[in-house]
Amino acid sequence: QVQLVESGGGMVQAGGSLRLSCAASGIIVSLHTMGWYRQAPGKQRELAARITSGGGTNLADSVKGRFTISRDNTKNTVYLQMNSLKPEDTAVYYCNADNRLLSYWGQGTQVTVSS
Repeated sequence: QVQLVESGGGMVQAGGSLRLSCAASGIIVSLHTMGWYRQAPGKQRELAARITSGGGTNLADSVKGRFTISRDNTKNTVYLQMNSLKPEDTAVYYCNADNRLLSYWGQGTQVTVSS
């Protein structure tokens, strides 16, 4: 059974930082494209960042220079370091694992940035 468990969300003031973690079980994260998606109230879910099995990363333009995605293969965990947070970063953040055949989602973690 595949499980993706996000943690690290919370409330922070604008300009602050948070680090999200996605601990995976039932899959090997280094064999998947791992992504962090976010969904703000009333908006569609969007990709924030992803890291491929080869280690390449992609970041949405809105988070470039502020967010970093990384992976710890020994812990089978993916991280999203979020710096210089803005109120518009407020959303539920979801972890995703994709191997082109199957896609798995975590339950999400809330990030709230106050101005």
